[in-house]
Amino acid sequence: MKKQPQSEFEKAAAERPREGLLRELLGFLAQNKKWWLLPILILLLVFGLLVLLSGTGLAPFIYTLF
Repeated sequence: MKKQPQSEFEKAAAERPREGLLRELLGFLAQNKKWWLLPILILLLVFGLLVLLSGTGLAPFIYTLF
């Protein structure tokens, strides 16, 4: 089978090293000057962590915080 020539997008994607989700998100925030989104994302992560921990043995300790 012959390999079709790659587009510019495919070439750029192949050359660029893979980044993690967090690094890519921080790069997006810096490039687009969207630093006001950072506190919202942190709060979402904290609430998500609380939801996950509420099903464990730590639940009684979490409930005393509120």
